[in-house]
Amino acid sequence: MLILDVAVPCPLRRSFDYLPPSGITAAEPGMRVLVPFGNRRLVAVVLGCKNETQVDHAKLKPAIELLDTQPTLGKDLLALAQWASNYYHHPIGEVLQQMLPVRLRKEKPARDQMEPHYRLTEAGREALASDSLGRARKQAELLDWLSHQQAASRSTLKQNGFDYPQIKALVDKGFIEAGDAAAMPVTIAEGKTLNPEQQHAVESIAAHAGKFQPFLLQGVTGSGKTEVYLQAIEHCVKQGKQALVLVPEIGLTPQTLRRFEARFPAQVSVLHSGLADGERLSDWQRAGRGDCSVVIGTRSAVFTPFNSLGLIIIDEEHDPSYKQQDGFRYSARDIAVKRAADHHCPVVLGSATPSLESLHNVQQNKYRHLLLNERAGGAQPPTIKLLDIRNSELNNGLAPDSLTAIGETLGKGEQALVFLNRRGFSPLLQCHTCGWVGQCDHCDVSMTVHFGRRQLRCHHCDAYKPLPDVCPDCENHSLTFKGPGTERLEQTLKGAFPDTQVIRIDRDTTGGKSAMSELVSTVNEGKPCILVGTQMLAKGHHFPLVTLVVMLDIDGGLFSPDFRGAERAGQLLTQVAGRAGRAERPGTVLIQTHAPDHPILATLLKQDYSPFAERLLAERKQLGLPPCSFTAVIRAEANALEACDRFLQAVRRDTGMPGNGNQFLGPLPAPITRKANRYRCSLILIAQDRKQLHALLNRARRAAEPLKPGFALRWTIDVDPLEWF
Repeated sequence: MLILDVAVPCPLRRSFDYLPPSGITAAEPGMRVLVPFGNRRLVAVVLGCKNETQVDHAKLKPAIELLDTQPTLGKDLLALAQWASNYYHHPIGEVLQQMLPVRLRKEKPARDQMEPHYRLTEAGREALASDSLGRARKQAELLDWLSHQQAASRSTLKQNGFDYPQIKALVDKGFIEAGDAAAMPVTIAEGKTLNPEQQHAVESIAAHAGKFQPFLLQGVTGSGKTEVYLQAIEHCVKQGKQALVLVPEIGLTPQTLRRFEARFPAQVSVLHSGLADGERLSDWQRAGRGDCSVVIGTRSAVFTPFNSLGLIIIDEEHDPSYKQQDGFRYSARDIAVKRAADHHCPVVLGSATPSLESLHNVQQNKYRHLLLNERAGGAQPPTIKLLDIRNSELNNGLAPDSLTAIGETLGKGEQALVFLNRRGFSPLLQCHTCGWVGQCDHCDVSMTVHFGRRQLRCHHCDAYKPLPDVCPDCENHSLTFKGPGTERLEQTLKGAFPDTQVIRIDRDTTGGKSAMSELVSTVNEGKPCILVGTQMLAKGHHFPLVTLVVMLDIDGGLFSPDFRGAERAGQLLTQVAGRAGRAERPGTVLIQTHAPDHPILATLLKQDYSPFAERLLAERKQLGLPPCSFTAVIRAEANALEACDRFLQAVRRDTGMPGNGNQFLGPLPAPITRKANRYRCSLILIAQDRKQLHALLNRARRAAEPLKPGFALRWTIDVDPLEWF
């Protein structure tokens, strides 16, 4: 009897046995199969076939349909899924579900999605030269854009603001032609001349081709890390291998994609959640067939299949976006290192402000350290100044000296960036008469004012309500806004500089598919302007004409109760400061603060990031905190805080004493205890080494599973958490 061992996407930490569908006599691991599960039909993955089962044969159900004729997930991804399931203590079925593109999670047989690539024809070059498109401005822009590329995919064109009607119109006119990228003759564009530090980095990475070796590439902002990536990839591609490049956010993808497409025309695939399902599947399959040389993507792209993987690059490796914070709580950075080990290839972790975990691995001789201490092209590091704003009269958060500096910068024809890591108009709406505060009905937090939308919105559960005109309690009109957000700051700057364009870049202004790309293009037109934004602006963007950066309200990060607070504050300060003076013009950074004597600020001003990080690592070692220890969190959420506490107390009791210097902390309620009408509690496990942590987690999991807390209470395990609550 043939029995299928199947991973079903469900919360149970086990696989299930099924009979094969009618007429099926064989199946291979990695194939998708449609199975009945309770009263549902689910797309599952075959793990293997066997002839025996411990389940009563009369209870075995036949699978409904085998959806693939060949494995969708190869042996390497199946092995990676099993490892990730064990390491993160997460159900194997949900891990495999995360690996599949959305289209392949549905009840349809897999089909190859061939995305066409486009290039200029001779007629198109003549039309461009003669300016014959007249009023068809967008078509002319597309022709001009393609004239600087050898070929580009439809998704790449969409990333750069060109829609299908424009593409089709040019194809119909014979100005561009579509074809298979693999059949298009393309050549790798020549790279820039490297300085000695960059050359050493490229040669070190290339020397380890075909061998597993993690590198930490630490380069000051503007030092040319991307050019190192490009030339390392060029060496990889010339060896007939493929490269994976991870970036932390979708917002970074358009500008990164442009540089990579220019160097590797028609050989770049892109994967992120902003793409249509069909586009994403097409590039996913293209990488698996080996029809592209480079894959650029966000966190989930780490699970892309490859025909011949030869290099992995993780840009801004310190960024918390690489850690999934719900469901399958994996770290894309750590899984990328595991994939490099499996494929015997080098992996490069790049950052100007490396995580303490990566620096600790350097100290342990697990990673090789590559340093870029000079800004590329001779650009000088910015001058950093502290503005003591104690007793200063602020204009919606802006000090008089900051406004003066912005005016002087604009007067020189340059650009200024104002950083405030808080979106919306104001974080708090309060009645000046009775003290009423606009609280969220579902969370223990106040709601943020979004003035343009006339809304109060919760940034934790996304609930919203109309912005009131009078106080709901006392019906007075004396409502006041406490503190600025980026929306309010934008209005203030428009009032102070009415003849200057103010460009706001945050989650609210970059929701569209090409919104971020269009905003960045506007900035790079070179006209004097003011950028206002959140930490989205701190991640790798290159603005050559920005010579002034003003940082507002950074004190909250300096006094964070989280033990990672100092590390994150130092990274953010360094990254944002690095946006200033990246070309030949010198830059200045003004940091507004009520705590000019704070040791974090003093250390970062007197020294660079490395001594600051070394000091933090020494403190972590003394306190026995990560990365000098190993942690996991068991979280519970329910309709009542008492239910969470009882459950976690029982888990702690039934797990037994941790021993060997390991310890439990809690159960402890989360700082925001109620979120989306659910109360949250954490049980923290701290161990001296990784094996002891997983042994302790296995005991805790075995203690938790028989408790059967019911649907009203949910619990999860988070290994290597970035946050304890």
